[in-house]
Amino acid sequence: MSADPNTKPELIPAVNEYAPKEVGELDLYQKREKIYTRSIEGFFQRIRLFTGWPLLAGFFLLPWTRWHGHQTVLFDLPARKFYIFDLVFWPQDLVMLAWLLIICAFGLFLFTSLFGRIWCGYSCPQTVWTSIFMWMEQKAEGSRNQRIKLDQAPWSTAKVLRKTLKHGMWFGFAFLTGFTFVGYFTPIIDLTFDFFSGNAAGPAYVWIGIFTALTYLNAGWMREQVCLYMCPYARFQSAMFDRDTLIVTYDRKRGEPRGSRRVNNGEKPEGLGDCIDCQLCVQVCPTGIDIRNGLQYECINCALCVDACNSVMKKIGYAPDLICYSTENRMEGKPTRILRFRTIGYGAVMLVMCSMLLAALVFRETTDLKVLRERSSLYQLKDGHIENIYTLKLGNRDNSSRVYTLNTDLPGSQWDGPTTITVESGEVASIPVRLSVPEIEWGGRNIEMHFSACLVDETTHCVHHESRFTGPVR
Repeated sequence: MSADPNTKPELIPAVNEYAPKEVGELDLYQKREKIYTRSIEGFFQRIRLFTGWPLLAGFFLLPWTRWHGHQTVLFDLPARKFYIFDLVFWPQDLVMLAWLLIICAFGLFLFTSLFGRIWCGYSCPQTVWTSIFMWMEQKAEGSRNQRIKLDQAPWSTAKVLRKTLKHGMWFGFAFLTGFTFVGYFTPIIDLTFDFFSGNAAGPAYVWIGIFTALTYLNAGWMREQVCLYMCPYARFQSAMFDRDTLIVTYDRKRGEPRGSRRVNNGEKPEGLGDCIDCQLCVQVCPTGIDIRNGLQYECINCALCVDACNSVMKKIGYAPDLICYSTENRMEGKPTRILRFRTIGYGAVMLVMCSMLLAALVFRETTDLKVLRERSSLYQLKDGHIENIYTLKLGNRDNSSRVYTLNTDLPGSQWDGPTTITVESGEVASIPVRLSVPEIEWGGRNIEMHFSACLVDETTHCVHHESRFTGPVR
């Protein structure tokens, strides 16, 4: 800087560039671009049939089947009874639901660390239902190119008819889904007669409408947006991935540089890789990504791009699996490890939780016995006897009524109350009982004792509850 006071200081020009020029602006509220998927067949798509159709068949058929006089799977909320085949669960069994959710969570973690997002690509209901809706769209509007032309064409009678057919099929399948889902919480046979006769309860119509609308929107309109933005799994999956995780990947060393060429008995032009840049892998992707750009969180491991690329490689005589299931280590020529710290940890937690759940199911007690003492007085003296009053709460969590015999192990006691009682399924019987011992035999201290309830037909099946007999202290 000059020392002359009359000289003006040199100004530094302002810079308005806060990011490199090659970084474009990201519009967080940009309009969704519709994805027109192309139909493809192949080995992995046949596998998806064996994973998707059993899920659909099980979902729609289970409520209509009967098992020992009741619906095979029914979550009867008013009666607080949950039927799953022979098992009947009650609100007291909700801890098992927590264990089941933990098992599912760690199972998802384990399979993700081993096979990537295989759940998303093959068995997720969002993927399965979206595939059904896309199939309906193809039947109503035609192939990918036909659908693009139809959307770009002006409105006409033919366009209206095709769009109406598509949305009619969508709505019909969405209604069937919503109706079946409510049928898991209300006996579906009764629901069917009441719904179509107009006698169903108001909430039934409301919930069927809600689930119909949600299915129609999620599988018909939102599709990949649910996987990209609404499902948290896409965001935290990277925490479970490592270099040994099986993912859908593109062999860049073999495929680059990409370029079009003439088919010449499998021979490759000099200077080009195996990728002919046909864009078929992009056209079949349900989330609209280019797998050749590397691993992306949008990829759901559905392997549509694998089957598409293999079909092209077969036609031009090149080796398959330019796009394939592989691991980063394998692509770099390194060995892939299945047993590693995270997979062993996930597997160990799953094994422990499965063992706990199995033990809880096997040793689950279907009879509850609780004992409440009289609160107004600890004891009473009556006709030379010390008397205590109790209320037994006997619950039957079995699927049928049961007959119990009641008893106590208090020596020398006299029982004043019912000794045999029938408790209906799901009921809790309240039984008043008076126990008395001769005052002359009283030792002057409280006595620990037990009440028991045993099944009449199964004398070895008994439940016990500890209590105390009190009297005057001497």
